[in-house]
Amino acid sequence: MTKETVSQIKERIAERFDILDILTQECLKGNSRALIVSGPPGLGKSFTVERRLKESSNELFYSIVKGYVRPTGLFTMLYKHRNKGDVLVFDDADTIFFDDTSLNLLKTVCDTAEKRTVSWLSRTNFKDDDNENIPKSFDFEGSVIFITNLDFDALIAKSHKLAPHLKALISRAHYIDLGMKSKEDYVVRIQQVIENGLLSALNESEREDVTHFLKSNINKLRELSLRMAIKLGAIRRGKSDWEKIARVTCCKN
Repeated sequence: MTKETVSQIKERIAERFDILDILTQECLKGNSRALIVSGPPGLGKSFTVERRLKESSNELFYSIVKGYVRPTGLFTMLYKHRNKGDVLVFDDADTIFFDDTSLNLLKTVCDTAEKRTVSWLSRTNFKDDDNENIPKSFDFEGSVIFITNLDFDALIAKSHKLAPHLKALISRAHYIDLGMKSKEDYVVRIQQVIENGLLSALNESEREDVTHFLKSNINKLRELSLRMAIKLGAIRRGKSDWEKIARVTCCKN
């Protein structure tokens, strides 16, 4: 297999982020019911989605849910965002994929059926923000976006225990793998974001120094992420001995 050139990697990653932007806008317009975004942490997938949400904040009701989510909390949040045009974003809330009850709720709201009725038929009573009872069943007409570090395709290929559920979600939602698998991919992505304005407080020579340090220490850095680039930028700015500081604080021994 022919190895990709840096130019080809840049083009591939840029294309996928462009598609992510397009699909995010479709969800915000209510034209798409569900979007799953998969990619490594710290490389801009959340930023791309959140930027569009902020731009549409005056016309849009949305929430971003992060961290641990119980099925009861999921049911409540789905009810809160049940109306057409509402958007519910799960960002790094992967626990919802490891619970059968949550997965069944998600399959319902992502379904392509004309009517998506969410039900919780138990004695549990839920309250909304006004302390009113939430009905046991309701129609969901909003859109859902999942931002995850999980590689659905890889888990399915390995016949992971989640594979049947992940297949079901992919069949119901737009799924985009941002295509960043190698360290070289990570560095190319970071360089793209730097070229697009990250580290704008630095001059061109200083930004080039940061990029060169990333490339030269690709196997030594504690992490390859935009956060690391920002750390290096802060160290680089106006310091002649910045590389010594960077090696000690940002690289593994």
